[in-house]
Amino acid sequence: MQDLNFDLNGEYIELNQLLKLIGVCDSGGAGKMLVASGAVKVDGKKELRKTCKIRANQKVQIGDLRITVKQA
Repeated sequence: MQDLNFDLNGEYIELNQLLKLIGVCDSGGAGKMLVASGAVKVDGKKELRKTCKIRANQKVQIGDLRITVKQA
């Protein structure tokens, strides 16, 4: 399992944008397709909302990659 931290500067970040900024996808559109495929979990539950608001202290998982979102 690979763990990454993401420093959140605002109140939230949309899930597809987080995937783009962390380097999992090349674009927000590719992030939307990845979420729509059912491959993404937020706090252990499958997330299908492409623009789901991810806030501090949430965990996003894609396969063996786990991203922890922290307030900057």
